[in-house]
Amino acid sequence: MFTLPSMWNIIISTIVFIIAAWYIRRLLDAHGIPKGITRGLVVFVLAYGVSWGAGELVDWAHEKVYGPEPESQTSQDLNQILKDSGLTPP
Repeated sequence: MFTLPSMWNIIISTIVFIIAAWYIRRLLDAHGIPKGITRGLVVFVLAYGVSWGAGELVDWAHEKVYGPEPESQTSQDLNQILKDSGLTPP
Protein backbone atom coordinates (compact mmCIF):
# COMPACT_ATOMS: atom_id res chain seq x y z
CA MET A 1 0.00 0.00 0.00
CA PHE A 2 1.34 3.41 -0.93
CA THR A 3 1.26 6.32 1.44
CA LEU A 4 0.80 9.89 0.33
CA PRO A 5 4.51 10.85 0.46
CA SER A 6 5.54 7.86 -1.62
CA MET A 7 2.87 8.67 -4.22
CA TRP A 8 4.19 12.23 -4.50
CA ASN A 9 7.68 10.79 -4.75
CA ILE A 10 6.66 8.53 -7.66
CA ILE A 11 4.75 11.26 -9.51
CA ILE A 12 7.40 13.96 -9.17
CA SER A 13 10.37 11.69 -9.88
CA THR A 14 8.64 10.34 -13.02
CA ILE A 15 8.04 13.87 -14.33
CA VAL A 16 11.62 14.86 -13.47
CA PHE A 17 12.95 11.74 -15.24
CA ILE A 18 11.13 12.62 -18.46
CA ILE A 19 12.31 16.24 -18.38
CA ALA A 20 15.90 15.28 -17.49
CA ALA A 21 16.08 12.65 -20.26
CA TRP A 22 14.79 15.17 -22.81
CA TYR A 23 17.28 17.81 -21.67
CA ILE A 24 20.25 15.41 -21.60
CA ARG A 25 19.42 14.11 -25.10
CA ARG A 26 19.23 17.69 -26.35
CA LEU A 27 22.55 18.51 -24.68
CA LEU A 28 24.25 15.48 -26.24
CA ASP A 29 22.81 16.40 -29.65
CA ALA A 30 24.26 19.89 -29.30
CA HIS A 31 27.70 18.39 -28.59
CA GLY A 32 27.43 16.14 -31.64
CA ILE A 33 27.60 12.83 -29.77
CA PRO A 34 26.21 10.10 -32.08
CA LYS A 35 23.19 8.04 -31.07
CA GLY A 36 23.83 4.50 -29.89
CA ILE A 37 23.58 2.12 -27.00
CA THR A 38 26.23 3.89 -24.93
CA ARG A 39 24.58 7.25 -25.37
CA GLY A 40 21.19 5.78 -24.47
CA LEU A 41 22.67 4.24 -21.34
CA VAL A 42 24.31 7.54 -20.38
CA VAL A 43 20.98 9.35 -20.81
CA PHE A 44 19.18 6.73 -18.72
CA VAL A 45 21.74 6.72 -15.89
CA LEU A 46 21.95 10.51 -15.66
CA ALA A 47 18.17 10.96 -15.84
CA TYR A 48 17.74 8.23 -13.23
CA GLY A 49 20.18 10.00 -10.91
CA VAL A 50 18.39 13.33 -11.26
CA SER A 51 15.03 11.60 -10.75
CA TRP A 52 16.27 9.80 -7.64
CA GLY A 53 17.56 13.10 -6.25
CA ALA A 54 14.18 14.72 -6.84
CA GLY A 55 12.46 11.85 -5.03
CA GLU A 56 14.80 12.21 -2.08
CA LEU A 57 14.08 15.94 -2.02
CA VAL A 58 10.33 15.21 -1.89
CA ASP A 59 10.86 12.81 1.04
CA TRP A 60 13.08 15.33 2.83
CA ALA A 61 10.54 18.14 2.36
CA HIS A 62 7.71 15.92 3.60
CA GLU A 63 9.70 14.98 6.69
CA LYS A 64 10.50 18.65 7.41
CA VAL A 65 6.85 19.68 7.11
CA TYR A 66 5.12 16.73 8.82
CA GLY A 67 7.92 15.15 10.87
CA PRO A 68 9.24 11.61 10.54
CA GLU A 69 6.78 8.82 9.85
CA PRO A 70 6.26 6.38 12.72
CA GLU A 71 8.22 3.16 12.45
CA SER A 72 6.39 -0.02 11.65
CA GLN A 73 5.31 -2.04 14.64
CA THR A 74 4.88 -5.25 12.65
CA SER A 75 7.99 -7.07 13.86
CA GLN A 76 7.39 -6.07 17.48
CA ASP A 77 3.75 -7.13 17.24
CA LEU A 78 4.77 -10.47 15.72
CA ASN A 79 7.30 -11.10 18.48
CA GLN A 80 4.67 -10.26 21.10
CA ILE A 81 2.16 -12.65 19.48
CA LEU A 82 4.75 -15.46 19.38
CA LYS A 83 5.69 -14.79 23.00
CA ASP A 84 2.04 -14.80 24.12
CA SER A 85 1.33 -18.04 22.28
CA GLY A 86 4.38 -19.76 23.78
CA LEU A 87 5.98 -20.46 20.39
CA THR A 88 9.24 -18.62 21.07
CA PRO A 89 12.14 -20.52 22.55
CA PRO A 90 13.01 -19.57 26.14
